[in-house]
Amino acid sequence: MTGTAALAEQIRTRLAGYESRFGRLCEEYFAGLAATLEAPRFSRFTPECVDLVRDLSLRGGKRTRAAFVFEAARLVTTEPVEGLDAAALSIELLQTHGLIHDDIIDDSATRRGGPSTYYAYRSRFPGQPKTALGLAVLAGDLALGLCLQVLLDSTASLPVRQAMVETQLKAATASFVGQIADIERDFIAVPSQDVLDDVAEYKSARYSALAPLQLGLIAAGQDPAPFEKELSRYARLIGIGGQMCDDYLDLFGDATAMGKPTGGDIREGRRNYTVSAILRAASGAERALVEAVLGDEACTQDRIDTIRDIAVRLGVQQKLRADVQHYAQLASAEAATWRSRWRDEAVAFFELLPVWSAQRIMR
Repeated sequence: MTGTAALAEQIRTRLAGYESRFGRLCEEYFAGLAATLEAPRFSRFTPECVDLVRDLSLRGGKRTRAAFVFEAARLVTTEPVEGLDAAALSIELLQTHGLIHDDIIDDSATRRGGPSTYYAYRSRFPGQPKTALGLAVLAGDLALGLCLQVLLDSTASLPVRQAMVETQLKAATASFVGQIADIERDFIAVPSQDVLDDVAEYKSARYSALAPLQLGLIAAGQDPAPFEKELSRYARLIGIGGQMCDDYLDLFGDATAMGKPTGGDIREGRRNYTVSAILRAASGAERALVEAVLGDEACTQDRIDTIRDIAVRLGVQQKLRADVQHYAQLASAEAATWRSRWRDEAVAFFELLPVWSAQRIMR
C-alpha cells in the first residue's frame, strides 16, 4: 500500500470512528434531554418536536463537521479534552437547525432519505398549513437554542465555554446572512463566480468548516485568533468545493444514493454553480429552455434529463468536476502550511481530506 493509500485508509477509519462516536454521543444526549427539558406538563407537542429534531440529527450525514472538531483538537494534543463532545454536538445541532429551515425555504419533502421536518409536520397536521409551518420553524429554532445550551452545560472551564458560545453565535449569524444572500443570488440573471463563492462562504464554510476548526482548537486550549487568516482561507476553499459538489450532484448525481430526486435546484429556480455554468455556456434555444424550466415546480424528469444532456454536451459537467478537484488541491496546499505550528499527523488529515473527498464524491 502506498503512503497516500495508507493515509486515505487512515482517514476512512478515523471518519468511521468519529461517525460511530458521534452516533453514541447524540443518542445519549437526546435520551438525557427527553428527561430534563423543561416544558408545560400538558404539552405533547414539545416532546414530539424534540423527537423530530433528534430524528434528523441522527439520520445520515457524513459527520464531517464533528470530525473537524475532533481533529482540530488533535492539531494540539492527543490527550482527552474537556468540552470536545459538547462542541461536536453543538456544531451538528446548528446543522440540524439549518437543514430544517432550508427545507422550509425550499419546500423540500425529503431529507437524508426520509421526510423533512416540515413535511413530517404537514403529514401530522393535514389541512392546517400554518400550524405545520409554525411548528417546523420552531423545531429549527429549538435546535439552534440547544446548540448553544449544550456548550454552556459542558464540563469545560468558563472561559472556554464563553469562547465556544461566541464562536457559535458568529457562525450562526454568518449562516443566516448566507441564507439571505443565497436567496438574493437567484435574482441575478447569471451570478458571477465571486457571487457564488461569497454565498458558499457565508452559507456554508463559516459554520461547516471554520467554526468546527475554531471550536476544536478552543477546547484544546489553543486560541485560534492568531491563525484566523489561515483557517479562514482553508474553510472558504472547503466550503466552495463542498457547495460545488452539492450543486453538481443535484443534477448529475444518483437520486437513490442522495435520498432525493435530481433536478431539485432547477425546479426551485436556484442559480447555483451548476445552473450558472450552464447559462454561461448555453446560447439561443438551449439557454431559453433552461430559463423556461428554472423555477417550474412541475418540471418533469424528462426535461431535467434534457438539461443534463445539454450540460454534458457543453462540457459543463467536466468543467465542474475539474473545478471541484482544483479547490480540493488548493485546500490541501493551504493545510500543508500548518505543519510548522501543529502536529503532523492531524495536519495530514486536513491536507488529504479535501482531495480524498472530492475523488470519492466525483468518481
